[in-house]
Amino acid sequence: MATHPPWPAGWTSQHLRHIAGIFRQDQNPAARVYESIGPDSFLAPAPGWLNLGLWEGPGSEDEAETACSRLVQTVAAPLPENGVILDVGNGLGAQDPVIAEAARSRKLVAVNITEWQLSAGRDRLREAGALPVAGDATRLPVADQSIDGVISVEAAFHFRSRRAFFDECFRVLRPGGVLSFSDIATERLPLGPLEVLAGLTQMRVFGLRPSAAMTTDQIAAAARAAGFTGVDVTVCGDLVIAPALQLIGQRLRSTPAVPAAPAGQRTAARLLLSQAELLWRRQIIQYILIRAVRP
Repeated sequence: MATHPPWPAGWTSQHLRHIAGIFRQDQNPAARVYESIGPDSFLAPAPGWLNLGLWEGPGSEDEAETACSRLVQTVAAPLPENGVILDVGNGLGAQDPVIAEAARSRKLVAVNITEWQLSAGRDRLREAGALPVAGDATRLPVADQSIDGVISVEAAFHFRSRRAFFDECFRVLRPGGVLSFSDIATERLPLGPLEVLAGLTQMRVFGLRPSAAMTTDQIAAAARAAGFTGVDVTVCGDLVIAPALQLIGQRLRSTPAVPAAPAGQRTAARLLLSQAELLWRRQIIQYILIRAVRP
């Protein structure tokens, strides 16, 4: 006789651990969150991609994969060519062939705290010629001054500490090496019950620590405090966050509405989307690209 798990159809044990973690955060919340999201989330802009994309249009299905790749190409553009490149928080590996081509890297190392993502992305890592390494962004398993460029796409807000990450990047980069990353900044603290609820819910659902809430100026200052110079910041939420929210909204409103996802997950996604839209509309969150040089 067939047996069924004691939870609703379409829900997995990873989903339940994710829900439990909302109330009691464990030592590695990012791993728990992305195990729950899985390799084929119905909310991913394009299959295999986890970043929000850099868009030319308002946010359509036709542009989704191109937008995700364009964001990685843009973040990778400042990296030195023909060097040893470290990709920190490489997601499902879709970005690594793009990084390898954009930087013409001599060697590419992909560091991820979530080992199952390294496994899920092994074909793309192989395509990129990248070496997969399980490790923490704040304790990089890399020798001093052995890297020419560090890239991190939309992952720094998950790290235990951005300041510790910048210190590690400074340590592993050679003089003249480049750090290039994208991040989500919190430009002001939420005010009033709706904003506070939205902020707290987003932080708990996505496994973020309170230290993740840093303004653009604070993030740039932390990079400078680690010793980096030439810290250049580009603010581009209107080309990243706004179109991505539009795409997800269209997907959730479609008929039939996201058939691959259980009804409970669609309901939760609609709630999270409305809260993210509020945080964006009220200028609480912003998307930034930062380039810095190790002197």
